[in-house]
Amino acid sequence: MTRAQAVRFSEEWVAAWNAHDVDRVLAHYTDDFEMTSPFIVRMLDEATGTIIRKDRVREYWRQALDRMPGLRFEILEVFAGVDSVVIHYKAVLGLRACEVFQFDSEGKVSKATAHYDRDESDSP
Repeated sequence: MTRAQAVRFSEEWVAAWNAHDVDRVLAHYTDDFEMTSPFIVRMLDEATGTIIRKDRVREYWRQALDRMPGLRFEILEVFAGVDSVVIHYKAVLGLRACEVFQFDSEGKVSKATAHYDRDESDSP
């Protein structure tokens, strides 16, 4: 993954989120990708914090957008790895996030893991 590819992915990803276009966001992912986030624990009562498959993640993200209609992300930094990208961004509820994206050989995200600077309950 080059730095230019990582930046292009992050810009497309954030633009899709800021447009609240779940299908456009999901176009970057494999059908069987795995999403892990502390929000999954709280919103879906899923103790592992992980859901698998695009259809399940679509449902989760639509619920999240319904709960947070003002969702807007802002990129702070982008890091490129071998087959991965990390985006550090301003997230929801005053949180800062780092999300790790692992890519398959076709250039699609097969696994994503979100990390936040604090619990949402600690937000202003």
